[in-house]
Order: sequence, then structure tokens, then C-alpha cells
Amino acid sequence: LMQIAAITDTTTRAVFDRWHRTGSSQKYNSLGDNKMRQKQSGFTLIEIAIVLVIIGLLLGGVLKGQELITSARVRNLISQQDGVKAAFFGFQDRFRAFPGDYTGAVGNIANVSTAACNGGVGNGNGRIEAGDEARLAWEHLSKAGFITGTYTCAAADSATTTPANPYGIYLEVVYDGIYGGGTAAAPAAPRHNVKTGAQIPVELISEMDRKIDDGTPNTGGFQFSRYQGNAAAAPTDGAAAAPACTSATDATGVWNTINGSTNCGGASLL
Repeated sequence: LMQIAAITDTTTRAVFDRWHRTGSSQKYNSLGDNKMRQKQSGFTLIEIAIVLVIIGLLLGGVLKGQELITSARVRNLISQQDGVKAAFFGFQDRFRAFPGDYTGAVGNIANVSTAACNGGVGNGNGRIEAGDEARLAWEHLSKAGFITGTYTCAAADSATTTPANPYGIYLEVVYDGIYGGGTAAAPAAPRHNVKTGAQIPVELISEMDRKIDDGTPNTGGFQFSRYQGNAAAAPTDGAAAAPACTSATDATGVWNTINGSTNCGGASLL
């Protein structure tokens, strides 16, 4: 883009320099009646066409560059979700239990800490419950080799306990019904899900949904999430204006892709 901008600047300067030299010069000819004639030249069609083509290339390059950046960010978010889902099912297949809920973790996974989070083990009820078990899940997954990095459970979320999305907001794998239109007061059908974390722009979260699911925030395998994590505020929904990420809380809702909300999140249902 910098090279195109430099070419545009050089070409435009040359065209206007020619105009200055030829358009303002005067040529006098004496034809017996002492009449003065002035010859003045302007831009040629070729010169105008060249400038327009270069401007078009420049604008096209900027738009294409923005599109590529957006696509890369969406792929990164999808890859992160896919990695956690693969780790979740891989752990379940190997240990016949869920990470964070596994009662035999200390005896079967090396270096699991017993200093916090129920001594490094879950209660074995078949659910990754919010709180200690949700944080402990990352320690079980990392120390069993299913995700990169090393995480150790503690009483509160931090960079050493929990992985974060590209915007620095913590992820969560948990059993609950707080996804789509579900809330803590009126949850959807509870199930295990992986939350992306908040502060993801609505245009990215909606593009994720279109690429991996049905493109709507309250149906399918990828839905809206109001999980706040360490964000300044929780994502909101059910209105057309920002900061709401979705237009409604039921199946008729759509992503508000044009309102510019920068604090949205999603949940991959497992």
C-alpha cells in the first residue's frame, strides 16, 4: 500500500507540474495584424485515466487489506475454540471424565497442584461447575498435554490460571445455561460449553457464527454469550442499539453487525 501511495503521489505531482508549466505559459505569434494568440493545454484523457486507475488501486488495496485482517482475526478465534473443544473431548476419551470434574486427577496427571481448588480434583458429578472446577479444568487440560501453556488453579482467575482470547479476556469451559437468550435467572437447557470471553467486536463474532454454525445468535451450536470474565462489562443483548450485540433474546434475534458494538462474546456448545 505504501508503494502504491508513493506512485500516486509522484504521478499526481508530475501531472500538476505539467499543467503549471504549459497551462500558464503564453506563446505569441505576429501575423501582420499584431494579434496575440495564446496557446494553453490541459490534462489529457490518458493522464486523467492513469490517476483514476491508481486511486482505484489504492482504495481497493486498503479495502482488501481490511478484509484480510478481519478474516485472520476470525480464523484465530475459531482456531482457539476448536482447540479447546478438541482438548475437552480428548481428555474425556482418555480419562473417562471431564477436566475440572475429574476425581482422579492428582493420581493420574503429573504435577497437578493440591494447594487450592479442592486439592486439585473435582467432585465427579459429571459437570464442570462454575468457580473452582471451571478454573481447575485448564490445569487438568494443560498438565495432561491437551492444550499449550501451563496453568495452575487458584482462588481467582488470572493469566496463570486461565487462557485468554486475543483481546485479553479469559475463556471459560463450564456446565451452565447462560448462552443464547439464557440468563442466570432464566437459563437455557444446561450443557457444557466453551465461552470465547468478552470484548470481541460484533462483526467478528457474527462472522465466526456464519463460518462455523447457522449465523444466528440464539440457535445452533454457537450462540451469544454474556460471560464477562475479566472484562470491564458483560456483553448485552436484546436491543438494536449499541452496546447490544443481538437484536432479540429469542430465536428471532440476529447479530447487530452494523451498530459497532465492541463488547460481544460467544459460546460453543459441547
